[in-house]
Formats: sequence, structure tokens, C-alpha cells
Amino acid sequence: MNQQMAGHSGGRLMERTESARLRSQRKKRFRQNIPLLILFVPIILYFALFKYAPMLGLVIAFKDYSFRDGILGSPWVGIDNFKLLFDNPMMLEIIRNTLILSLLNIIVGFPFPIMLAILINEVRKAWFKKTVQTLVYLPHFLNWVIIGGIIVTLFAQQAGTFNLLLEKLTGSIYPFLYNELSWITIYVGSGIWKSMGWGAIIYLAALSAISPDLYEAASIDGASKWRQMWHITLPGIRSTIVLVFILSMGNLMEVGFDHVYVLQNSAVSSISEVISTWNYKMGLRGNQFSVGAALGLFESLIGLIFVITANRIARRYGESIW
Repeated sequence: MNQQMAGHSGGRLMERTESARLRSQRKKRFRQNIPLLILFVPIILYFALFKYAPMLGLVIAFKDYSFRDGILGSPWVGIDNFKLLFDNPMMLEIIRNTLILSLLNIIVGFPFPIMLAILINEVRKAWFKKTVQTLVYLPHFLNWVIIGGIIVTLFAQQAGTFNLLLEKLTGSIYPFLYNELSWITIYVGSGIWKSMGWGAIIYLAALSAISPDLYEAASIDGASKWRQMWHITLPGIRSTIVLVFILSMGNLMEVGFDHVYVLQNSAVSSISEVISTWNYKMGLRGNQFSVGAALGLFESLIGLIFVITANRIARRYGESIW
């Protein structure tokens, strides 16, 4: 009996000793990381002030908001704003347009940064590599208003560059910006052109982590460049591809306002009217702030569902974010 009590006492003493050792290690690690934590403070403040604090304003989605009464003074209406939204006969069409354009951006545009990063990574001439990188990064820094002006200059029906050439060659012109199919093609293509180079940066960083020894061994075994890309390059950046894809699913319901708005016209409104443009017209210009907030909240919830779903699917293959 005494031996058992002594054993239990010894076990508890060892547990306390181990717990004290772990606490000491955590304190030491915390003190070592204090400079990094201080550097992280501005990022925390940025997200707290500009990402999380504004979320408190979502309460107006459940109120009949007015400037005079303010957020706190405006009367509660419950889910009436959501009912008003989905009683609108245009809402299903707007959600459909948003999903179609978003899916096209992801499905068609997602592979381009990967392919561009692989191609740039294969370039051996440093001057040529830097030149190409500069040229493909440049569109990212152009505002959508500027890009919209370039697109109109190229594809305008009367004086557009392509229509002037088409008229000389065939004697007729084509309404690129007024036909739904060509408008969607221009929309998706301009989005790829603008974001492709910038999106390739993260893949280039991932490619730099792949050991050159793997390529040398594959080359000795007689593997061609295509085989090396398929069996070494793509598996080496698979986790990065999955990560970017999961994050992109969060924006599935968010079609960029600027991108659509600068290309939008009445002839293609049946496909170009999306949540962000409708929210601007009805919520801001129409002073229906509560309805706009309700639609924004709905959009965010759908995006959250898509992110969680994509992450669960990726988890089955061992590539989830959390």
C-alpha cells in the first residue's frame, strides 16, 4: 500500500516537473519572439480597424437604417430586408450572373499563373527572365478604369482598333462589347491579363523550394522537360496550388466591382449585372443601405460556405489549411 502511494506521489511529482519545464520553455520562446510579435502589431491593428471593426456595421442588415437615426437608433425589422431581396424577380438572375462570371474567372483563369510561373522558372537567361517578369507584372498596377479605357479603344464598335482592321479585311464590323458571348470572353481575358503575372509570384516562390537535384536525377534517367514538370514541378507546388484554390473559393460570390462596372453596358445587362454592381446602384445610389448590407452579408456567408467546403475536400487529400 505504501509502495502504491509512493508511486502515485512520484508520478504526480514528475507531472508537475514536466509541466513546469514546459511552462519555462513557453516563456523562453515567448521572450525570444517578442521582436517578431512587435513587428506583427501593425498587421493586427490593420485587421482589427479595417476588417473586423466594420463588421459591426452589418447590424444594419436587420434594421431600417437612416442617417438621421444612426445605427443604434434605427428601428429593427428582423429579416424583412432579406425577404425584400429575394422577392425581387431580378435577384436570381443577379446571383446566377455572379456565379457564372466567378466560376469562369476561377476555372479559366486559375491555371494561367501556374503555367506562367513554370515557364518563367524554366528560363535560363537572367536578362530575359527579368524582362518577362516586369512585363507580366505591370498590368497588376494599372487601375481598372485605365484597363477599361484600353479595352474600349481596342474593341469599340465604331472606332475600335480591331473593328477598323476587321472592316478593312471583311467590310463589316462586330459588336464585341455588345454581344454577350464576346463580352464574357473580353471580361475573362482582361482579368487573366491583369492578374496572371502577379498571381505567378507565389508559385515562383514555391518553385524555388524544389531541390535542383531532383531535376538532375530525372535528367540523368532520361526524363524530358515535360516529364520533369509533370512528376517533379507540379507535385512540388501542389500544396501551394491547393492553398490558393481554397482561398479563391472564398471570393466565388465576389466579382470585382471595378472590373464589371467599367465594361458594363445596357446591351449586356442580362449577363453583366452582378451583386456588386446591383449593390452599388440600389444600396448606395438608391439609398437602400439596409438592403445593400443584407445582400453583402448573404454574399459573405455563401463565400464562407464555399471556403469550408473546399477545405474539407482538400483535407481528404492531406492539403487543407486548417
